[in-house]
Amino acid sequence: MPGAAARPTALILLFAALPLVWPSQVGAQPPVVEGVQLGPYEYETKPDDPAFRMYHPRKAPPAGPLLLQKGDRLAICGDSITEQRKYSRIIETYLTACTPQLGVTVRQYGWSGEKTDGFLRRMDKDCLTFEPTVATLCYGMNDARYRPFDVTNGRWYEDHYRAIVRQFKVHGVRVVVGTPGCAGKTASWVESRSGTLDQQNIALCALRDIAIGVAESEDCRLADVFWPMLQAQVFAPDQHGATADNPYEVAGADGIHPGWAGHVVMAYAFLKAMGLDGQIGEINVDLAGGSATGSEGHEVETTGPGVLRVTSSRYPFCATGDLHDDNSVRSGMTLVPFDAELNRLTLVASGGSADRYQVTWGGASREFTAAELERGVNLAAEFVENPFCAAFQEVDNAVEKKQAFETHQVKKVFHGRSGRDDFDQAVRDTEAERAPLAAAVQRPLPPVTHTIELRPVSASR
Repeated sequence: MPGAAARPTALILLFAALPLVWPSQVGAQPPVVEGVQLGPYEYETKPDDPAFRMYHPRKAPPAGPLLLQKGDRLAICGDSITEQRKYSRIIETYLTACTPQLGVTVRQYGWSGEKTDGFLRRMDKDCLTFEPTVATLCYGMNDARYRPFDVTNGRWYEDHYRAIVRQFKVHGVRVVVGTPGCAGKTASWVESRSGTLDQQNIALCALRDIAIGVAESEDCRLADVFWPMLQAQVFAPDQHGATADNPYEVAGADGIHPGWAGHVVMAYAFLKAMGLDGQIGEINVDLAGGSATGSEGHEVETTGPGVLRVTSSRYPFCATGDLHDDNSVRSGMTLVPFDAELNRLTLVASGGSADRYQVTWGGASREFTAAELERGVNLAAEFVENPFCAAFQEVDNAVEKKQAFETHQVKKVFHGRSGRDDFDQAVRDTEAERAPLAAAVQRPLPPVTHTIELRPVSASR
């Protein structure tokens, strides 16, 4: 019958027009539960490379404004990677030479093989005795136990990391919570290791995310070491022409303890977390008017057309060495935007009549267009060998000697017989030895006087 045949068709059309509402969608907004906050749930943007498909890292918080205050006492705490005294040395040398106006002093507390529970036990005597005002923490490599991630160990790490942070906060210390880095190989010397390298790195990434949670909930800064180091580990070998005979190993030859390049990535993470803006100085030249000015820390006078004599009390960060060596600071500075974000000594020149200029600084010369000079040229990045190198190296040498003694002071003396017998006397004795080493670092920076020449380049050349 025609009418009966039409009814099912009409019903089908009716149902097709109605929206489907599942029980879970009724009342789209979830109920508000007191004391429970849902979200946000944000992830880091991943590079388009198969090496990152297995990772789903939590989004790290932004750095924030300057954390450091004038006269701060910084404690750099961590395990054997800290005891290598590489990223800690970069940090202290940077603060001493590049930001002398802050007057920050530093102590290094690295201890080989340590986990968070170990530092928690020793932090009162070893560290808080010296009344730090700021502390950086870098734990997690050993806490991950060189095995696949499990929730119980994640809770153990979180509890102990949080306890360290709380103990610092009780004493008025501002804290930068550092994540672990990544592994490049399984640790051959750890007999209890298990799982693949990928599984161990996923575990380290999980601890990274836990460290972010600790930092956010405790209102601390976060230094994300893992994510930039993992990206450097994946991309740097191709960027630096690595081969089987000459590998480029960001996480170090043993896969755990980085060389200098990897430590630059670490230092960058901590310096950025401290809110440093990287502005070493700016020199402005009016080529038409023949005048020049310098920002704070740089006194400028013109001694001839396009010739400047500058006296600087703030140094750029200087690093020479092989650009393609994973044990080179200079090479490490290519793995992160170190020069652009932390090391800007900028020359700005305007008002000239030429299209190109030759800039001579120290014993080196480079050519730049007038447009480039008007935008600003970062001398620290463009001139690897420059007039600051010798003075900068003196600062770095002094830091190296002092930090080496600090390892001896804590590990050999405080935890040796004399420290056990009379800790207070051990402190007095070793502080007397440390004093001249610290004074060599803290002495006023000798001003560096240098000359910058800008010469027009003939169009006929």
